[in-house]
Amino acid sequence: MLLHVTHETRYEYSPPVETAQHLAHLRPLATDSQRLVSHKLAIEPQPAQRSEQPDVYGNTRAFFALESTHDSLVVTAESVVETSTPLLAAGIALDMPWETVRERFRYRKDATFDPASEFVFPSPYVPRHGDFAAYARASFAPERPTFDVAMDLTERMYRDFAYDADSTEINTPAVEALAQRKGVCQDFAHIMIACFRAMGLPARYVSGYLLTQPPPGRPRLVGADASHAWVSVYLPSEDEGPDSAGGWAEFDPTNGRQPGEDYVALAIGRDYSDVSPMRGVLHGGARHTLKVGVTVRPIEELRTQAAEAAQSQSHIQSQPSDKDFQ
Repeated sequence: MLLHVTHETRYEYSPPVETAQHLAHLRPLATDSQRLVSHKLAIEPQPAQRSEQPDVYGNTRAFFALESTHDSLVVTAESVVETSTPLLAAGIALDMPWETVRERFRYRKDATFDPASEFVFPSPYVPRHGDFAAYARASFAPERPTFDVAMDLTERMYRDFAYDADSTEINTPAVEALAQRKGVCQDFAHIMIACFRAMGLPARYVSGYLLTQPPPGRPRLVGADASHAWVSVYLPSEDEGPDSAGGWAEFDPTNGRQPGEDYVALAIGRDYSDVSPMRGVLHGGARHTLKVGVTVRPIEELRTQAAEAAQSQSHIQSQPSDKDFQ
C-alpha cells in the first residue's frame, strides 16, 4: 500500500516567544515492512538552525532553533510511505513459553547482552505497579507461548477498555487509565507495555499513523485523523548464542488486532516520552494553543482527486463567457 501522510502542528503563543529550540520525531521509519519514498518537513517561521540525526533507537530526530520573536509556529511533515504487512523474522521461537523468555532476561553474570533487555525496565510513563501484574495474569497462563500471550492481552484489552478522548491527558498515569478502564491509544499502549514488563518481558512503544476509512458516501476529512500508538513485543530466537537475533511482533490493543499495511510506523521507544512528535524549550510564550491535524490517505486517492480537479478546471475554462456573446 502506498500512503500519503500529512501531519501539521500549529502553535499560537501569547505573549510571543522570543527564542525557542525544538525536537521533532516526524520522519517515518525505514523497516522490512515499510519503505520511505519521500519526506519533507516545512517549518514556519524559518529556523535559524536546523539539523537531523538518529537517536539511540534508530529514529530520525529533527532539531531546529528559532532566534527571532514569533507568535505562531507551524510545522508540517509530508511523507509518502510504501507499506506491507509486517512479517516475523526467520528463526523466531513462536512456541517458546513466556516463562522461558522471562528467564532469558533475568540478570546473570557474564550472560550475553541482548539489546531488548532495555525494554524490560520501568520508564517515565511506564512505572512498576502491582495493578499491571494483577491485570496481566489472566493472559499469562502457565507455559503459554509469548506470542499467544500478547494476542490474548491485546484482544482482552480491546474488550475491557473504552476509547474516550476526554478521559485522560498526555500526563495521566497509566495506572489511572487502567483503573478507570478507558483512555486513548497512548494509554492502552502504556498499559500493555507495563503488563509485559511487570511479568519480566520486553515490550516497547510504537508511534505512528493508521489509515481510517470515512463513512460510506462521505469524503475523507483533511486533518481529521490523529497520531496512533501501539505495542511491540520481543520474541527471541531458538538459539541463545551471541549471534542469535530475535524479532519484534506488533500488537494494537486499541483496535484488538495486529498492525497491517494500513499502519505507518513513525518512531519506537520505551514510552511516549522517547518519541513525542514535538517538544521544545521556549523563552516567552507563557500561554499557547495547540492544533494538530493528521491526514492519511492512499496515494491513488490523491491522484484521483488531482485528476478530477484538473478536469473540473478545464471544464470551467472551456465554458463560454458573456464576452463571447457580445
